[in-house]
Amino acid sequence: MKYDYLIVGAGLFGSVFAHEARKSGKTCLVVEKRNHVGGNVYSEEVSGIQVHKYGAHIFHTSDKKIWNYVGQFAEFNHYINSPVARYKGELYNLPFNMNTFNKMWGVVSPEEARKVIASQIADLHIDTPRNLEEQALSLVGRDVYEKLVKGYTEKQWGRDCRELPAFIIKRLPLRFTYDNNYFNDRFQGIPMEGYTNLVEKLLEGTEVRLNTDYLEHRQELDALADKTVYTGMIDRFYDYSLGVLEYRSIRFETEELEMENYQGNAVVNYTEREVPYTRIIEHKHFAFGTQPTTIISREYSSEWKKGDEPYYPVNNEKNNALYNQYRELAEKEERVIFGGRLGSYQYYDMDKVIAAALELCGREL
Repeated sequence: MKYDYLIVGAGLFGSVFAHEARKSGKTCLVVEKRNHVGGNVYSEEVSGIQVHKYGAHIFHTSDKKIWNYVGQFAEFNHYINSPVARYKGELYNLPFNMNTFNKMWGVVSPEEARKVIASQIADLHIDTPRNLEEQALSLVGRDVYEKLVKGYTEKQWGRDCRELPAFIIKRLPLRFTYDNNYFNDRFQGIPMEGYTNLVEKLLEGTEVRLNTDYLEHRQELDALADKTVYTGMIDRFYDYSLGVLEYRSIRFETEELEMENYQGNAVVNYTEREVPYTRIIEHKHFAFGTQPTTIISREYSSEWKKGDEPYYPVNNEKNNALYNQYRELAEKEERVIFGGRLGSYQYYDMDKVIAAALELCGREL
């Protein structure tokens, strides 16, 4: 059978494109190298709990069109992301808000909090930040930086903040309200039956082949379709011919505990450098679960190497320049369209992935 489109990757980008293409009367074959659909938003039910296998995914958007779009495929709960930061036994609300400042300094009014932060910034005399540490200090002052930014950032990037470029942190939002809602977006929630169910509905009626690595069978798969939508790593597509793009990866340690409630919150960040993991996710709290047991995942940030799962592109000057060289090659392809997080070497929130896929559909279909 000859297909109109071969879609490489059954994550959100590829699944949305497949759904829209099928609606337009096109035939699609989706190939996925993992043994499941969903990409990194994949969730699986364990002991009645939806476990986010590749890290926490909270859907949030201010785009009503995107919210209505996903609402066709899943009913969302009313989960609001309100993470907690733990530093040497002290607990602070995130994002940095009046609850954070009250716990840190005992202040109760926005004016008091502003004065403390402004005073700390002024004492540092940083005119032109030379690295991430100076950039962060110039934005939030010493106390917030030392307790809530420094250690967490160093674990995320695997190096000292003074060795990281300033541009990694363009802003650190300070909120002078007692509001623990991490996102400002109008719409927020998590699919009540899990993300995998949402993706499966997107792919209904489309042929999907799992455990199929496109690049290992490229010639035979390319022959099956007129065009390819590729959502894998762009540098791997070209066999790393121009060089290897850098990523940060994550290792998860997941376990089920014989207790109802481990930490009282879905997300707790561990911001001190001495604790090896960046955060602990307690999955049942994403769905207000009442199961007799609980499942937690510890997340460890690591340097990516070939064979690891790439999570976050390292969008510094060197890597962006290399990506632009690959993009020039990609733009010359007549039968291949690159998209998604890995195909465009860009971190996307889920709503932006869907918007990008729908934009491609508008152009292509």
